[in-house]
Amino acid sequence: MKAALYCRLSEEDRNKLRETDDSESIQNQKTMLLQHAMEKGWEIYNIYSDDNYTGADRNRPAFNQLLQDAESHRFDIVLCKTQSRFTRELELVERYIHGLFPIWGIRFVSIVDNTDTEVKGNKKARQINGLINEWYLEDMSENIRGVLTSRRKNGFHIGAFALYGYQKDPDRKGHLIIDEEAAAVVREVFTLFSQGHGKTAIARMLNDRRIPNPTEYKRQKGLRYKQPTSRNSTLWRYFAISDMLTNEIYIGNLVQGRYGSVSYKTKQNKPLPPEKWIRVEGTHKPIVDRELWDRVQELVAQRTKPFAVGTIGLFAKKAVCAHCGYTMRSSKNRGLYYLKCATRHAAKDACVGSFLSVNTLEKMVLLELHQIVDEYLDRDELERKVTLESSLSDRIARLTKDAVLYEKKLSEYTKGIKDLYLDKVKGTITDQEYTEMAADFRRERDRLEQVATATRSQAEELEEQLHSGQNQRHLLEEYLEIERLNRETVDKLIEKIVIGKRAPDSRQVPVEIYWTF
Repeated sequence: MKAALYCRLSEEDRNKLRETDDSESIQNQKTMLLQHAMEKGWEIYNIYSDDNYTGADRNRPAFNQLLQDAESHRFDIVLCKTQSRFTRELELVERYIHGLFPIWGIRFVSIVDNTDTEVKGNKKARQINGLINEWYLEDMSENIRGVLTSRRKNGFHIGAFALYGYQKDPDRKGHLIIDEEAAAVVREVFTLFSQGHGKTAIARMLNDRRIPNPTEYKRQKGLRYKQPTSRNSTLWRYFAISDMLTNEIYIGNLVQGRYGSVSYKTKQNKPLPPEKWIRVEGTHKPIVDRELWDRVQELVAQRTKPFAVGTIGLFAKKAVCAHCGYTMRSSKNRGLYYLKCATRHAAKDACVGSFLSVNTLEKMVLLELHQIVDEYLDRDELERKVTLESSLSDRIARLTKDAVLYEKKLSEYTKGIKDLYLDKVKGTITDQEYTEMAADFRRERDRLEQVATATRSQAEELEEQLHSGQNQRHLLEEYLEIERLNRETVDKLIEKIVIGKRAPDSRQVPVEIYWTF
């Protein structure tokens, strides 16, 4: 019988250890497993070891290699110290220990908790162990979240990286100190913007002077930084300037907790609404004085383009430049919208600059989508291959939520008209000011009323479809026969679109669409 030995040590285990206690160490686990295998007369096929990985991490390299070798039946037994060393997730216990291992002819044994899939009646004990481990994961996640929330509320910086312009204080954990070299660039950016320079123009100035962007600066200084995913990662760009100009960290405030985990079982995060953010003032020394900050915020507000409620670019954050890998920006010219690579304007010869009209891209996406549909004669096969996240109930919930937001906004405008009238009576505003402002409020109120009514009607129609027995197949067929795209469709069907430079001979723009199905 060939045995595969699996060991795992997490950072949490390491923190528990005393200098004289190595009971949880990798070496001790190996010694225990080797001795047990020798006593049983099992041949050692391989020792798989994951150091500094939690029991809920499904991306453990040695763990995944073990599963691949088990499926190929390169050994007969998986031997661990405890079942929790293999996994703390009840789902994986059921999938592998109780499901696939028996199919693959693999026996699972753990020493300390007496788990052995060859012993009849042992399954309930394994399931109880799995349930206890699952509870442990959930409790540990809640405890960690509580500790982090408490530290954020107390003004401690929580994060692997200090924002550009600051460094982590080596003498005081969770405290930021100013990095004067980078802080000088931050002050210059704020000053230039206050003098009327645009964000792209500021980025170009910095790039022309070969000032490294935040990521490249940290790399050169030997500081921790997030690995860039795009080429030309040393350049300053529009979004870096834009984010800097509105970040309160530069006036001494910490705004944290913008994202929350989806589940304790995954490392994925989702954005949280602003009311759930944790904001603490005066946690560290400011780089920008309050007068300059206020002036910049006024200019930012003035330059912000107003959008109608609920509108967003059709391909926003989906289209990327094939040459530099950065997200393309939307611009408007003579009533038409275009996608262009902003890197081209951020520095000389930085990128050849991809460019394409939104209308042309929409036609290309629809054409390829229809071609994909036509390739499948069997619609049942298409239904299996194309997986859409949305269902009728999800769409109804979203529409209902949107309707509530519109109605809330509607009530605010109605109240605003009443307040304006009171201001006119009190003499706070003139009759002319009241007439002009009230007209604007009424127009927006009427528009919101139409949008809210239409959204409610659409939700009610879908509710009727749901109760009348419309199934997902009919919705799928209707969905794939559309002739125009909307933002919801793009989000569900498209992961990203890579756009190249127009070919001088054919005048064709190379486009590669990455679908979500």
